[in-house]
Amino acid sequence: MHKSFDQAAGIRQMRHMKPVRVIAVTSGKGGVGKTNLSVNIGVALSKMGRRVAILDADMGLANVDILLGMFPEFNLSHVLSGEKSLKDIMMTGPSGLKIIPASSGIQRMSDLSSIEQAGVIRAFSEIDRELDVLIVDTAAGISASVVNFARACQEIIVVVCDEPTSLADAYAYIKLLNRDYGLNSFHIITNMVQSAEHGQALFNKLSKVTDRYLDVALQFVGAVPQDEYLKKSVQKQTPVVEAFPQSKAALAIKNLARKIDSWPIKPKAGGYLEFFVERMIQYSAKEDVA
Repeated sequence: MHKSFDQAAGIRQMRHMKPVRVIAVTSGKGGVGKTNLSVNIGVALSKMGRRVAILDADMGLANVDILLGMFPEFNLSHVLSGEKSLKDIMMTGPSGLKIIPASSGIQRMSDLSSIEQAGVIRAFSEIDRELDVLIVDTAAGISASVVNFARACQEIIVVVCDEPTSLADAYAYIKLLNRDYGLNSFHIITNMVQSAEHGQALFNKLSKVTDRYLDVALQFVGAVPQDEYLKKSVQKQTPVVEAFPQSKAALAIKNLARKIDSWPIKPKAGGYLEFFVERMIQYSAKEDVA
């Protein structure tokens, strides 16, 4: 009874707060530049005056900190154990972007006791007032962890590049979320393309297949061109929008950030951090039972 009360109190506290845009950035396969885009979009939004945090939700290959040359001492597992608060583990990156190192903490989501669930909800309620956008950088692929994160988020961005395996895996990922979980709205970013036209053509190729076989709506966010400055920025461990702000990639990413910022925030369900946390716990628990 007491545990339920604690959890309910945390949820009620969050319900009085403003909506936070919660976005999953994901991909069917690795190597498409997903994490780099997550970081750069996050920095671009921060430069626009938005308060942004990235949750590094890849428990196997936590790359957000590496891209930024940061070395987290703690991660989400320390929050789950009660050793640290969410604010304690958060790091500040370029332009005030906040990083939440999750990594090994993610695999414990399915094993949380009621009191730990209440603790996670309270932890996120602490930062709710300080955020406009939460970007969830998932692992690549269609593992249970990746799917659960995507389902819990308000918006899903799928990153694809011009490789047959990338398109095929993106289709398989969208198909799984649509047919098994009823999700029907996806945003697509085409990455490492030769031109804007090439990016649009790539989106059209994917959309043609989903239109034929699935009941989904794909929305094209935009394309990011292949750019040597992107590689140089990775070597410098600095986001390209910071290191080379006038490069083709940086200009394209800033355009993506403006589009994302213009999306309407869905009211009520999915519009608050509480729903993200509740869903994440609920889906993980179901997966554990299954």
